Amino acid sequence: MKAKEAKIIKNNTILTIIANGFLAVIKLVGGILGNSSVLITDAINSISDIATNLVVFVSAKFSKKERDASHPYGHDKFDSMISIFLGVALIITVFEIGKNAFKTLYDLIFNDLVIPEPAYYTIIIVGVTLITKELLYRKTRKDAKKANSQALMAQAWDHRSDTFTSIGALIGIIGALFGMGYLDPIASLFICFFILKLGYRIVKTGVSQVVDESASDEQVNEIKKIVKSNSAVISIDEIKTRLFGVKYYVDLEISLDKNLSLLEAHKIAEKIHDEIEDTLNDVIHCMIHVNPSKDNKLK
Repeated sequence: MKAKEAKIIKNNTILTIIANGFLAVIKLVGGILGNSSVLITDAINSISDIATNLVVFVSAKFSKKERDASHPYGHDKFDSMISIFLGVALIITVFEIGKNAFKTLYDLIFNDLVIPEPAYYTIIIVGVTLITKELLYRKTRKDAKKANSQALMAQAWDHRSDTFTSIGALIGIIGALFGMGYLDPIASLFICFFILKLGYRIVKTGVSQVVDESASDEQVNEIKKIVKSNSAVISIDEIKTRLFGVKYYVDLEISLDKNLSLLEAHKIAEKIHDEIEDTLNDVIHCMIHVNPSKDNKLK
């Protein structure tokens, strides 16, 4: 299973690297020949994306390795750490875009900056970028779910942020064509807000996975519902959950009739264990400890 997930991440990342390489070339050449600085900036963004794609590619080799003696719980947290890196990289990119947008806007207002008119075909290049990035977003998001990869999901959202950035580039080019160059920095600042929010979301999710954040109340209630559906359970003494990668570990303590044999108690715990893991796809493993009850009243 891990090998299959690693293959999905590998194939998707190779596709992404090829696509970003293609976009970087056409945007750089189109920006230079078509007199569009915003397109050149977008090309630099695509080049930086290739670097993050390579990081995801390498992370797949580690995060999807099978369990071993040194890592009995697996290597999934490598995936979470890479998603944090991608989120931080996205936030840094936003600040760079925002800084350049502020400078351009300042120069337009106070230094009489004139944004040169770009060639019309630069609009076509941006259009190709928009379509490519949207298709990559949908493909990568789908693959991320199949591979249970937070890093790949972060890469999907990076594609979506690039779509927003390209929309800003499109607005800037159209503005320059019609003598409204100020639309470029204003659109860039507006889009920065959404990308910053996205970067924060990716980092927060990655951190939650690394620090073993608990499952949501809804997920915990689902676990309780399954346990209580077994008439042999007298009470749930303790329930603990922790996020590991994109799935959860569950630790349960339940009370059963103290007069039950060890074999009977084991069969009940095993049945609950199997029901939880089979019913809840988000649960990677469930551990159940059985306590002898003080009474036989269901709590």
